[in-house]
Amino acid sequence: MKTPAFIAAFLALSLSGLAHAQATDDSPLCTDRPTKANATCPVPEGHWQLETDIGNTVHDAQGANKTDTSYPLNPTLKYGLGGATDLEATWAPDVRVHTRADGNHQRRHGQGDLVVRVKTRLYSSDQASVAVIPFVKAPTARSGLGNDRWEGGLAVPVGVTLPAGFSLTLGPEVDYLADADGDGHHTALTNLVNVAHALSDRLTLAVEYWEQRNWDPAGTIKQQSADVALSFAIAPRFQVDVGANFGLNDQTPDQQFYLGFAHRW
Repeated sequence: MKTPAFIAAFLALSLSGLAHAQATDDSPLCTDRPTKANATCPVPEGHWQLETDIGNTVHDAQGANKTDTSYPLNPTLKYGLGGATDLEATWAPDVRVHTRADGNHQRRHGQGDLVVRVKTRLYSSDQASVAVIPFVKAPTARSGLGNDRWEGGLAVPVGVTLPAGFSLTLGPEVDYLADADGDGHHTALTNLVNVAHALSDRLTLAVEYWEQRNWDPAGTIKQQSADVALSFAIAPRFQVDVGANFGLNDQTPDQQFYLGFAHRW
């Protein structure tokens, strides 16, 4: 399996920048995982960061049809460019899909699509912060595991500090998605509300409501989920997490469970 050229270039950039890393940077680890919310903080200049699932499974049942999708690894690499901006790339080397319908079983596996993002923090204070994250999805997935189409979008996370140690994240996002029939593109709108609270110096609990309205010409799809996650800081630059997402309507996968970690150096 060949690594996409962008991943190789991204790694080269990260490693070259590592020689100039700000080894004395003591800013706390800030991640876009767990949950679906994006943080507003980029990776510090000259550092790079790995955030990945080390087990992720999704179950979806539509009548007699059942689909289970798993990601043994789903890494995101980030590199701090400076100026409150970082570069990010997500690519799953192995996606496994098992479908069952009318007694027939089908299994497919292979690499996933490549998603490239640029995060820039526009504003930050003790009370609130805002970032913009334009992104593009390149169709690198094996046939049958993706739609073989370019897609993209823009996320605008907003973070708010609340009393009593709580924090609020809002996650509006607009997506430019390929039509289901393969002819043209359409828009989708995502929103989420995420509330997090530190249970201790190292342990944080987050709960979230997520929804997406996808205006495909073949028919509007509305998905909703209730999500919950825990993250634990083993060290200042290393955390582990576990989470679960539960679909709230028939158009949303029934359940998703995942385990992962994040590390910056």
